[in-house]
Amino acid sequence: MSADRIKVLKPGRTERSRWMQLPRDVVIGHETLSAVPAVCTDLRLGDSVLVVTGSHTRDLAGRKVADEMAASFSVDVFVAETISMDVIREAEKVAKKADFLIGVGGGRVIDTAKIVSFNAERQFISVPTAASHDGIVSARASVPMEEGSASLAAHPPIAIIADTGIIASSPHRLTASGCADIVSNWTACLDWELANRLKGEQVSDYAIALSRMTAELLMKNTRAIRPHSEEGAWIVIKALVSSGVAMSIAGSSRPGSGGEHKFGHALEKLIPGKALHGEACGIGTIISMYLHGGDWRRIREALKYIGAPVTPRDLGIPDEVAVEALIAARHIRPERFTIIDMGITRESAEKLIRMLYED
Repeated sequence: MSADRIKVLKPGRTERSRWMQLPRDVVIGHETLSAVPAVCTDLRLGDSVLVVTGSHTRDLAGRKVADEMAASFSVDVFVAETISMDVIREAEKVAKKADFLIGVGGGRVIDTAKIVSFNAERQFISVPTAASHDGIVSARASVPMEEGSASLAAHPPIAIIADTGIIASSPHRLTASGCADIVSNWTACLDWELANRLKGEQVSDYAIALSRMTAELLMKNTRAIRPHSEEGAWIVIKALVSSGVAMSIAGSSRPGSGGEHKFGHALEKLIPGKALHGEACGIGTIISMYLHGGDWRRIREALKYIGAPVTPRDLGIPDEVAVEALIAARHIRPERFTIIDMGITRESAEKLIRMLYED
């Protein structure tokens, strides 16, 4: 749970200690919700559970999970209408009575369950109903604040149970957004390597290799990622799990979050609710790959084929807003050095946005 009590016996010099938290059970397939009680029993998490779900996802999957669990566990249900610190604090009060949590829903529900379980020092199981971003597995959670989204520390789920039938039935826009979030691993790794060369930041070669391979495999399988395709849902969920594991190995979100995420967060701040997280980061990935001198057209074509937006126009926003986001991106997580931080002027930002439309 919390690593605060772990003491490194020989601090300094060349010895290092790192605590990696990885999912123990991963169940992906058709009609897997019935496997939830068996997974909980196998993991010996306790006798009482709090199922955190959303108002829509409760009917889609939350109620079924609660009903399945009720035969062997004491079950409480908390409906998170939205994600906010007030909702999180309310859920924490209920979570104190439970041995563990299950998050059933989309990204906001999973993030809520993740933060609550971390603060309450309880394990949690992730049951996603959509594949919109890698938050279903990662050790970070995003919470909207007045000044913009805040990325909070959490822990990865001890298990992931994904029903490909439910995920395939979700709006394809959500799946395409998840794909864009995975493709962004390419430039996130390039940025991390750049920070290593220019700033001496420590990197994890294993995390980079896994993250980059995940992005490459998804791009090779774009033809299988079609609306309402369970095969496509299977590919995307496996990629999201792999991406989350890479972050756990790294001990940070570095292998999945670089300059493209800075741009994405800046864009989301300027136009709240207009773009999905992965969509904004996907456009940022094209720009970042161009700046790195890589094959940005290949990235753009892959995203376009999947159905993700590749220009501000695709999102229904003015190019000028994207320019402002690109200029403001360096102020997002300034401690994280990326190619976006290497002096983008207004003139160069305008040129980069125009580049998105080039043949």
